[in-house]
Amino acid sequence: MARSPQSSRKNPKGKRKRVEVDLTADSDEEVQAQPKKQQQSSQNSNDRTDSVLSSGLPYSSQSRSSHSTVAVNNFRPNNGYQHVYSSPYGLPDTTHSEAERESWLTQEDDATADEVVGSQSDSSEDLQLYSEINTKIVGVRYYNGYANPGEHVLIRREPGNPYDSNAIRIDNVAAQQIGHMPKTMATRLAKFVDNRWAKLEGALAGRKGEFDCPLFLRLYGPDPRLDAGIALMEQLRSERISTGPVLKAERDRKKREEDQENARKKMLTEARRAAASQGDSGAHIPTDAHSQWANHNTADGLGLGEPPNMDDILNFSQRFSPRQIKESADKYGVSEEILKNMPLAKSPEVIKTKMLPYQLQGLKWLVDQENPQLPNNSQEAVQLWKKQGNVYTNLATQYSQSSPKLAHGGILADDMGLGKTLEMIALIAADKEHDPGNSGPTLIVSPLSVMSNWADQASRHVKEQHALRVYIYHATGRNEKMTSKDFAKYDIVITTYGTLAVDYVPRNKSAAPPKELRKNGLYSVEWRRIILDEGHTVRNPNSKGAKAACAIFAKCRWILTGTPIVNSLKDLYSAIKFIGVTGGLESLEVCNSVLIRPLKAGDESATALLHAIMSAFVLRRNKDMSFIDLKLPTLNEYKHIVDFSKKERERYEALEKEAKGTLASFEENAATGGKTSNAFQHLLEILLRMRQCCNHWQLCGERVNNLLAQLDKAKTVDLTPENRRGLQGVLQVHIESQEDCPICLETLHQPVITACAHPFGRSCIEQVIETQHKCPMCRAELRDAMKLVEPANEHGDEEVDRKMDISASSTKLEALVKILNASKSSRDKTIVFSQWTRFLDIIETRLQKEGYKYCRIDGTMPAAKRDLALHALEYDDDCTIMLASLGVCAVGLNLTAANQIILSDTWWAPAIEDQAVDRVHRLGQKKECKVFRLVMEGSLEEKTLEVQQEKRKLMMLAFGERSNKRDQSKARALKDIRTLLGPR
Repeated sequence: MARSPQSSRKNPKGKRKRVEVDLTADSDEEVQAQPKKQQQSSQNSNDRTDSVLSSGLPYSSQSRSSHSTVAVNNFRPNNGYQHVYSSPYGLPDTTHSEAERESWLTQEDDATADEVVGSQSDSSEDLQLYSEINTKIVGVRYYNGYANPGEHVLIRREPGNPYDSNAIRIDNVAAQQIGHMPKTMATRLAKFVDNRWAKLEGALAGRKGEFDCPLFLRLYGPDPRLDAGIALMEQLRSERISTGPVLKAERDRKKREEDQENARKKMLTEARRAAASQGDSGAHIPTDAHSQWANHNTADGLGLGEPPNMDDILNFSQRFSPRQIKESADKYGVSEEILKNMPLAKSPEVIKTKMLPYQLQGLKWLVDQENPQLPNNSQEAVQLWKKQGNVYTNLATQYSQSSPKLAHGGILADDMGLGKTLEMIALIAADKEHDPGNSGPTLIVSPLSVMSNWADQASRHVKEQHALRVYIYHATGRNEKMTSKDFAKYDIVITTYGTLAVDYVPRNKSAAPPKELRKNGLYSVEWRRIILDEGHTVRNPNSKGAKAACAIFAKCRWILTGTPIVNSLKDLYSAIKFIGVTGGLESLEVCNSVLIRPLKAGDESATALLHAIMSAFVLRRNKDMSFIDLKLPTLNEYKHIVDFSKKERERYEALEKEAKGTLASFEENAATGGKTSNAFQHLLEILLRMRQCCNHWQLCGERVNNLLAQLDKAKTVDLTPENRRGLQGVLQVHIESQEDCPICLETLHQPVITACAHPFGRSCIEQVIETQHKCPMCRAELRDAMKLVEPANEHGDEEVDRKMDISASSTKLEALVKILNASKSSRDKTIVFSQWTRFLDIIETRLQKEGYKYCRIDGTMPAAKRDLALHALEYDDDCTIMLASLGVCAVGLNLTAANQIILSDTWWAPAIEDQAVDRVHRLGQKKECKVFRLVMEGSLEEKTLEVQQEKRKLMMLAFGERSNKRDQSKARALKDIRTLLGPR
């Protein structure tokens, strides 16, 4: 930082006198003629202890204060947004001008500010509360904005402050400085921020006075059971800072664990008594339950034997309702009664398709969202802004301003198959019909697989004489020289997320992300609106795709998705940031503080805030709502339990034992600060093999133990043929675990792996090698992009593929074929989903042997072959089976020609499975639908369903988690892995 503002007072000679003001002083009355000598760093500070830190009592200044004492102990920042406060407080006249203040503020060191913000922002929502501190903000006389009790504030370190190297600045959510913490308090807390030991959050705890304002702080840190948490506790005690909240939380946690363990023991005892009293008369299925259908002449006891009918299959399977939790999400959005009575729009004359009533209601909502108005009275709130006197206050953060900017758009999150595409086309058509001068081009961004669907739908739903002009800006249609005038010739421009990202920052070019309209390309236009189809694609706010979408210049911004939250509440944050929410929630730091973390802690006010956000920005209707009345046939879901054969069980248990040992070793190394990166890869690899073993033992392939042992000794390995195969094995683990590129944080694109065994998207790591020549993960030397190792082929390792006997069977394959055989007489068409194309290869070989006619769709196929497969499923009566890659078919396809689904395998995030199922059970489906989940008994597949249930509870809170930071992603993955592997 540079100088303080200068006060201007007339002296007897009529000249201005320059007075330096220390803005970090304990009291505003401390005015000095010269800057003080810089304080010692926080680490070496031995200043006096501020009694407020240990006592936890409300702050009471010994110096003159302009406000009365506030009972801060009764204040709860997270409840603040529920209350309406009186009009903002005017500031007294001051001898310091705004210009003088700016002379100090405008000299701020941007690099230092960025560093400090980085130390405090974007922290994990999993941090735990350690301490609550009551203090104040000084220097507030220079802040002429509004200040409300309960208003969320930002904590910013200022190591470059000329008066105090420990200075901590307090900003409002618009990044405008309110004041500073008192010096004594800042000296105590600065080192916790500088060393990233803890996260500080704050809210105003009372009315702003002439010289200071009460401030309520919360200090968060890591799990107190971890080494970092233990060290933080010691530091807090050494500073005599109260740790009451974390100690209470730990006592409560231990009590819950004891209660759960006692309940488990009691349940187990009762179950054993019941089993003993029933003897063998119960409905217990023996370990070799499938042997009644098996051909015992085969080596592993596998075979078809006599095929059962469908009644036998259903009797053997368990009814399963995995999405029941998600359905109760309605109470957190708008109630069904309100949705039912929403006003209807008039269907545009140019639309030839008869729109259903709920679709016309949706159209009216879309139009209203594009034309929001600030509330006229204090009884209503619009986009969380409520009028209070002459200003508007945000209900989430309590931040006030005179004329806030409103978002134009929202999130259309209707269930798949309800007609989101039709409603959007009607919205575009309504522009041309009612406001031709304001129509302009609409940019639609979609996955490649559904891009052509938009052009088809526009042609199908709009009358020929009023046909919308559509341009596909992709592949050969991507003309980088197109200008805004060229785009203005069209009503709709369709592109893909990949193409948008390329235009955002062209590869191999030094162009910076756009801050103003460019001369050419997608960023040369201020679009009438931008629509993100399958908008959950940009759920990671730090991904290149999300940044590219946010950077588009558009009057209105829309997200279409059936799953607004795939893996975490940060998915919702990314969406509301894109649509242009204001008032503080557009900052992940603020969103974490006022919404995500309080929700995870069970804060009722945070639940109410989530309700308000969903009501303001999201429209969601589901197929089961009475007023929708799609008359869809019943969807029945079953969990089909399959037993391992003896040899399969032996293989699986060997892998399970190794996985538990590796997890224990990983946690021991992590606790002692040892090397963990290779151990984590090893753990993922074993876990993948366990999952593959559940489907078919031949999927497991060769292990990569030798390679990982080499990497433990050296940073890189020589690219010998053996090591190259090993690296390909590691890369396959990351691909099939659906991991992200560590650089762009998007799903691995053109996946490659380095000689130090770190996977990346090719284009990302090539740029790093070109500029830095080092691995961004471990700093190992990377000199040549030619030495990056690609996957062996589209399906896995060529060497392993040649060794595989894809005609060999497994108990899961036999169970799958039995279901297909039982379906023959009904002529039901079945979609068989798997995450592994090699398992689809094995199924395909078996179907050929059984004489089935089938089609197939996966990520290795060009678009033309996919279209042929979809055509065969719909129009060829003899083609009764489609083999499908789960990732491909979860997005944008209509599979209503089938009415039966077999999920061969499953994984942590349930949203992808739900989407795949909804491609079959949607508008246009005429037959009753069945879903079979094949689950190996006593395996991690059973526990996977428990992990899925936890993730579905998020859908209960907001309609449904993937973290945007690698360390958080690993922590969450470890938590799920512990659940899957169970007690050691």
